Parts: sequence; structure tokens; C-alpha cells
Amino acid sequence: MKYLIGIDGGGTGSRCVISDLNAKVLYRCKSGPTNFLTFDVSEVCKNIYSLISTCRKKLNISSKDIKAVVIGTAGAGREKDALFLEKYLRRYLSSKKASIKLIKVVSDGIIALEGAFPNDPGCILISGTGSIIFGKNKKGEHFRLGGYGNKIGDEGSGYSIGRKGLNAVSKDFDGRGKKTFLTNYLKKNFKISSGQELINKVYRRNFNVASFAPFVLKAAEKKDRISIEILNNEADQLIQHIKTIKRKVGIKNLRVTFSGSLISNKDYFSGLLRRKIKSGLPGVEIIKPDNPPEVGAILLALKYLKKRS
Repeated sequence: MKYLIGIDGGGTGSRCVISDLNAKVLYRCKSGPTNFLTFDVSEVCKNIYSLISTCRKKLNISSKDIKAVVIGTAGAGREKDALFLEKYLRRYLSSKKASIKLIKVVSDGIIALEGAFPNDPGCILISGTGSIIFGKNKKGEHFRLGGYGNKIGDEGSGYSIGRKGLNAVSKDFDGRGKKTFLTNYLKKNFKISSGQELINKVYRRNFNVASFAPFVLKAAEKKDRISIEILNNEADQLIQHIKTIKRKVGIKNLRVTFSGSLISNKDYFSGLLRRKIKSGLPGVEIIKPDNPPEVGAILLALKYLKKRS
């Protein structure tokens, strides 16, 4: 009997499944982080090997019984980076005498998309610290928009919202902007009481800009006008993501699923975004994904094997 392994690689932890060749999940397990942009590649390979070994031991099989391993992780949307991890991982597995013929590294968004829509077109909108959208048409072709990072992109993300919130506070500190609840939140929760302290924390102490986003949502719930305006503008940016991917995918009725901490939970921003979609995007339906990302990796593995045969 032959098997497939699918891994959803995260920055804090990774989820793994092993299945038969009919995509029937036989076992699930977890390990440490496998984001090779954040952690040393040797540590990432060690954690991936740990997942594979755990699956092998559970099912009492050898590496030769594993037909393919597909790993979805952040940063792998760039082919050069994906090939780098693939090469390093093959070498690492070979050193452990656990060679596997087909190893594929792809973007975490792609496995999430395949899991959500295994047999149909659709798109997945991701908004957490950053933002990006992936779409799939009727031919199974993939499309990607956004994901340019916080320096030139990430509209509608925690970073973008946090940055705009901090900008509003800086204006309040200077007296060149309107009063906002955000200033009190910054003072109370981050112990920052002046413009100079804010500059020091942001530019010298690597302040986590995205960590301020939840306070923008909290202020909006309390009818803070500046926060409401920020979230309206950021939601409109995500609406533009969906409009554009719908055009690229080329279908009249598009199903979309949400992922990422900023929009997958029930809060002010996700509620606002859902209302904007319902009122302003006819033919777009928000649904729950059919499968989790790690199962999407299994489904991709089957497609890769089919292409090889």
C-alpha cells in the first residue's frame, strides 16, 4: 500500500496528515514551525522529518511506501525560494535514509485553496498580519493577487490597519489630528504616552505594528470615527482584491472563503467586510472551506502524481 503526506507549514506550528491514494486521511499530527523565511532551514527540515517519521511509525511503514510529500508554507509562492527548500529537504531526508521520490513545496495559500475547493473554482482571501488572495478557475489554473508585504502592499491586513491606527495617534499627539480612543489604548496597553516614545518603540525597538490592529477594531466598536474610517478604507481594499480575482477567474458566481486571524473570526472588521460583499458584490458567496489546508496538500499531491503518470 502506498501513501501521501500533506503538511501545512506555519510560523508557530505545523499540521500534517497522511492518507492513502484515495485521499482518505489515516492519521494526523503536529510539529514545530516550518516557515523557512523565519526559521533556519535546517530546523525547518528537522521538523518536517519529524512529521514524516511520526506518520511512518504510526502506520508502521517505510519511506519507500510514501509516494509524495507536499508542503505548503509561507514564502514558497516565489519559485526560487520553493526550489531552495525542496533541494535542501531532499538532501536532509537522504542523510536520514528516508528518500522520497516526489517532494513539492508550494505556497500555503495554494494548499488552502485546494482544500477549500477541491473540485470547483473559487478563491481564498487571507488577511492576518499580511494579506493576499488566491483564485482557481474551472481549468484548475491558479491566480494570485496582493501579498507584496508591508512596505508596498498588504492592504486590508493587520499591519496596514495597525500602521494607520498608529498614524492617527501620532497626529493626536502632535495636535494636528482629531482626538481618538486609540491614543488612550496606546497609553494604557503599550505604555506609550508621547510622540517621542512612539518613534523610539517603532524605529528602535521593533514595535509590532500589527499588534495594534485589534485596538482599532475595539475603538470602532465604540464608535470612534477615525477607527471606523480606517476599517472602511481597508475593507474596500479587500473588496477590490475580490473584484479583481473574480474577473481573472472568469466566472459569474464566485465562492470565497476567509482565512487569517483578521477576517476568519467574528469581529467588527470581518462583519463589515461581509456586509460590503453582500451589498456590493453580486454573485459572490462566502462559504466555509470543504477541507483544511493540510488535506489540500494531499489533493495537490494526487494531481502531481497524475501529471507524472
